[in-house]
Amino acid sequence: MKPVRTLIVAAMTGLTLVATGCAVVRGQQSAGAYVDDASITTSVKAKFVEDKTVDAGAINVQTLNGEVSLNGFAKNTAERTRAEQIARGVNGVRSVRNNLVVR
Repeated sequence: MKPVRTLIVAAMTGLTLVATGCAVVRGQQSAGAYVDDASITTSVKAKFVEDKTVDAGAINVQTLNGEVSLNGFAKNTAERTRAEQIARGVNGVRSVRNNLVVR
């Protein structure tokens, strides 16, 4: 009887780990929203690379629930403004927090 109980407990533990292993532990965000946010971040960074007036390497982009945060440094206010415009133009962006500092 003891080996059967051990096997059942092991199976239940395994199922619990498998079922919760796909959960995203980033706030209370679903896995689909996490993928969407990652896609938005990638799109914003790609647009920064395409636009020669924005230094993509100096700007950190993070997205959570469609809200994009821009952090880092801009050479001037025109670059700061342009980065925000680009981010707002990306599909799926709900809002933009422009935390860029002009050096």
